[in-house]
Amino acid sequence: MTRRLSIAIIGAGMGGLASAAALRRVGIDVTVYEQASQFARLGAGIQIGCNAMKVLRGLGLEQRLRSQSFYPRSWNNRDWKTGEVKFEMIFGESAEQKFGAPYLLAHRGDLHAALASAVPDECVKLNHKLVGLDEISDGVRLSFANGETAIADAVIGADGIHSVVRDILFDTSPVHFTGRIAYRTTYPASLLGGQKIDDCTKWWGEDRHIVIYYVKPDRSEIYLVTSQPEPEFRIESWSAKGDVRELRKAFSGFDRQVEQVLAACPDVHKWAIVDRNALERWGEGNVTLLGDACHPMTPYMAQGAAMAIEDAAVLSRCLDGVERDGVPNAFRRFEATRKARTARVQQTSRTNTWLSGKTDTDWVYGYDAWTEPLAA
Repeated sequence: MTRRLSIAIIGAGMGGLASAAALRRVGIDVTVYEQASQFARLGAGIQIGCNAMKVLRGLGLEQRLRSQSFYPRSWNNRDWKTGEVKFEMIFGESAEQKFGAPYLLAHRGDLHAALASAVPDECVKLNHKLVGLDEISDGVRLSFANGETAIADAVIGADGIHSVVRDILFDTSPVHFTGRIAYRTTYPASLLGGQKIDDCTKWWGEDRHIVIYYVKPDRSEIYLVTSQPEPEFRIESWSAKGDVRELRKAFSGFDRQVEQVLAACPDVHKWAIVDRNALERWGEGNVTLLGDACHPMTPYMAQGAAMAIEDAAVLSRCLDGVERDGVPNAFRRFEATRKARTARVQQTSRTNTWLSGKTDTDWVYGYDAWTEPLAA
């Protein structure tokens, strides 16, 4: 009887956990190695596009996410001062019928917990920071900062924009600080004192914007995230605190709804927005990259996690039924299938013009990673 393929996944973020769940569906043994000692519930929202929801449905997570997330009528784009509608992307039932899955607004922690629930606890090893990879006759040997080693038939680097796997494989340039920063937070909607907000709105300013939406089905929690220039700030940490007074000052004069949300905001986090170019090659031998490790996304299309989740589904299809000696070809097929799409999303997001006017969204939300033709 043929031995099951074993794959080590580096990183237990959205892409890593989605990959683990998708690969287990096709009979592959997976172990996920995560450098953190525990999962943290960050105060952040996330937009789960129809394209990502189709993958999550295939992983058996749709009902859980529907019950925990907000189902918006639309994503409205408005002028910062006048409130004039620049473009309204209608979601709800009409988009669900058109694109084949719902568009949901969620707490990032809820999506991460849902993905974690699809992977048995014994498959996830926390406190394992990768420090080395070596191709050996039996596969790939992994070395970790805690002194442990492991051997797998293949390795997937799903470890984000600062990927250790990428840095081991390739000589790549450092991240590019864009000169822009973002504030973000979630807080109880009760702090608004009965004031209502739109389902999901992006307020477009001349050199900055703010996105505000609900993340719970009962509208009990809201999320805000901004982008604005601040060239000297270079802290990327998701836990770094910002000054809410500076945030309010930065958006003074914006529409009344924005000022009400910021006036009620108790505290915020702040991080520098970074970027880096996609890689020419995503893998080497029995090692490949996935998600932000090979095609990092700026946040302006709300598609970063979605691209990694799509990657997971396509990669599982490429590896379905493959034995160890066929893994390098499967990895190349995965890259060839995904590269044009991820490059287009990356470039479109980088311009920060998505939905700022009449926009063709079909190519983004209509994509189905389970049925998209695989490269030859």
